[in-house]
Amino acid sequence: MNQPGQDRPRISVIVPVFKVQGYLRECLDSVLGQDFTDFELIAVDDCSPDGCGAILDEYAARDPRVRPVHLTENGGIGNARNVGVEHARGTYLFFLDSDDTITDGALRAMAERLDVCEDPEILLFDHVRTYWWNKEQPSASGELLEAAGATCFRPVDRPETLHMFAVVWNRLYRRDFFTRNGFAFTSGLYEDALMVYTTMLTAERVACLDRVCVEYRQRRSGNSMRTPGRKHFTIFPQYRRLFDFLDARDGLDALRPFLFERMVSHFLFTLARTDRVMPRDRREFFRRAAAMYRAYEPAGFEPPEGLMGAKFRALRLGSYAAFQVSKQAHFGLQTAGRRARRTKRALGRRAYAAHYRMQLRRPLDENLAVYGAYWNRRPACNPLAIHERAKELAPQIHGVWVVSQEVADEMPAGMDYVVVNTPRYWEVMARAKYLVNNVNFSNDVVKREGQVYLQTHHGTPLKRMGIDQQRFPAAAKGMSFRKLLERADRWDLSLSSNQHSTEHWERVYPCDFTSLDLGYPRNDVYFRARAEDVIGIRERLGIAPGTKALLYAPTVRDYQAGFVPRLDFARLARELGPDFVLLVRTHYFYKEDPELRELERRGLVKDVSAHPSVEELCLASDALIGDYSSLMFDYACLDRPIVTFADDWDVYVKARGVTFDLLSGEPGETPGEVATTEDELIALFRDGSWNGERSARRRAAFRERFCPYDDGHAAERVVRRVFLGEQGPGILPLAERRTAPSPTAAEEALRAETAEGLALLDGSSLDGSSLASG
Repeated sequence: MNQPGQDRPRISVIVPVFKVQGYLRECLDSVLGQDFTDFELIAVDDCSPDGCGAILDEYAARDPRVRPVHLTENGGIGNARNVGVEHARGTYLFFLDSDDTITDGALRAMAERLDVCEDPEILLFDHVRTYWWNKEQPSASGELLEAAGATCFRPVDRPETLHMFAVVWNRLYRRDFFTRNGFAFTSGLYEDALMVYTTMLTAERVACLDRVCVEYRQRRSGNSMRTPGRKHFTIFPQYRRLFDFLDARDGLDALRPFLFERMVSHFLFTLARTDRVMPRDRREFFRRAAAMYRAYEPAGFEPPEGLMGAKFRALRLGSYAAFQVSKQAHFGLQTAGRRARRTKRALGRRAYAAHYRMQLRRPLDENLAVYGAYWNRRPACNPLAIHERAKELAPQIHGVWVVSQEVADEMPAGMDYVVVNTPRYWEVMARAKYLVNNVNFSNDVVKREGQVYLQTHHGTPLKRMGIDQQRFPAAAKGMSFRKLLERADRWDLSLSSNQHSTEHWERVYPCDFTSLDLGYPRNDVYFRARAEDVIGIRERLGIAPGTKALLYAPTVRDYQAGFVPRLDFARLARELGPDFVLLVRTHYFYKEDPELRELERRGLVKDVSAHPSVEELCLASDALIGDYSSLMFDYACLDRPIVTFADDWDVYVKARGVTFDLLSGEPGETPGEVATTEDELIALFRDGSWNGERSARRRAAFRERFCPYDDGHAAERVVRRVFLGEQGPGILPLAERRTAPSPTAAEEALRAETAEGLALLDGSSLDGSSLASG
């Protein structure tokens, strides 16, 4: 066995990478976290159009075992694997898909079995299928692998091993065996089956490992095997190559009936899948399969019994009608039952009332956009910023807001709106070309063909979201995750302000949307506001000049009912003194807090919970006291101090889950100074470290990671991309962005402007006196 550090690692893990940025980190982490270290990880970026290439370079920069290869053209998974083989140095090749993971200790278990079996040509091992609802399904190979023990064998002597799932990621190949025999992946789908059968029929020494090593992710969407189209016709040349291989080898005739049955079963399985062969292509696919049947049927072959046998005989006859009869006999009752249940549910939905059905039959209004925010609350956040910018850049698009009856009286003058469930609400929801929301519209809303649904989100995720919440009961109470994903299935576009969010949304909402890495429009104001804007907001809030305003805006706790103050505000105000003022904003899920109002009456805090614009509060403040709220990611745009007060971090992590360690102090994870007790928080402001050098360094790294797309032009990019079909302005480099002035800078600018104005007035007076005397 090779020792770690030698030129030739024991195992080369080859990972082809294409459009998997939501899953790639999990895959890489599962490999790099193994306790067995004698491996290299060759990740082949198949010209992926998303952030995969950058992720690979990031991992390579911190772990020399990662060797990224960036291809300049997309060549498909087979070509990417071949490139990986060319770069591999290991004794063994392990082809791992980039959306799958390996189990803890898997590589060590593989290496130990290789040693025991004295380096077989192929090592087979087990896998489980994993589903988004946290289910694991064992493979059908467990007993077979267990029965094989630790001895080597020829597959032609044990043909039952050919029954294993025909994929290349549930086995290791000895590299010299693989290259000496000239094996290479073909292009197109179904390349695994060809490789599996040809290598197994060539090998003289195969061993088994009775252990689950791979977690095979069953993706809801994005899997090329589950995308219908003509590409699935490549199954025919792949199997033709297999039988050409058999023709060129002696001693394999006995296996022809088995391989023929496997081929036909694979054809029938593929034809039965609506996510593979499209209805218009079914007859042609059947004809091609029937031709392959007649061309390669072994003499004396007998089809299997039962319904499957009927399908075999239909192929032998080339009768699509007979095939349809066998199919209907098998699925008729099940399909009828499913249709009845779907119809019953549909008829019971209020959305399918007569008025809505009528509106759904009318043509789309190409110049109508419907906006919503925070479950039908007041206009706010990204949708509001998009709406305002669209009025300037795309005035032909008429915007209508969806709001609840409770906030209808608070709508700004001149802003068109509809109240939920009113007749006009159903009309605009049915006819609008564009749907824009930072949460989701009602379950009853039907997404029509031709409508464009932009999901803007409302924050960068520190806490676990989407299907990740299933593991945290406090966060998932009462939630139907199937309904959640059905709502997300309506999204066409998902807006993101950083790569972290993009990866997260694509993984926790496994649906067929396109990510827009354009920045958050709501953050544009942090780059566009001027000194007079900052001063004006502070004056309206009653913040005295020269006072340091600290914005404290804690997030909701899923494990607590109502707003529970985590700070003694009276003590904090007393300890910090008159040079500081505390702006307290509770989460919008909470009602007005009477104790907080009393503290405001006493002049100890300013309760800004009801202020309509959190962006104005950020502009008015000198620093943010944050916790786990996504506000810190937006506030970082301002490049002002952020202090994290995390007195219940351990509880929050266990109850809600987090996507990274906010308190680690690592670059890009902690935005500034951290306090876990009230005393520590007071000390940070007393000794000045809240605004010190370490705080600035941490903030700079945090901004680099989480504010890459926010530059003041996000709303314009979104409007041009979504409404006008244009690219919009490019993203400014971080160093070239000019943020809104801090309150101190704004006051200094105002004083300087005032002094300059007075000087000009004094100069004019002197000049006038001189002229008069002359």
